[in-house]
Amino acid sequence: MQVRLRKNETADNLIKRFMRKIKNEKITEEFLKRQYYKKPSVRKREAHFRRLKVLEKIKRKEALERDD
Repeated sequence: MQVRLRKNETADNLIKRFMRKIKNEKITEEFLKRQYYKKPSVRKREAHFRRLKVLEKIKRKEALERDD
């Protein structure tokens, strides 16, 4: 990952641009995810509960729309 200093650019702006680039490419998320090993069964379980949470949120939203 490289960010080159532009003409008349401050160091703060350079760092901000670098951080935005890292965030957009999700490098920090990938690092945090790979920092510790998770068994495949644990990953599946977490994904399952994430899906359930999203479905519950959608159901609540639909229920609110019907009540109005």
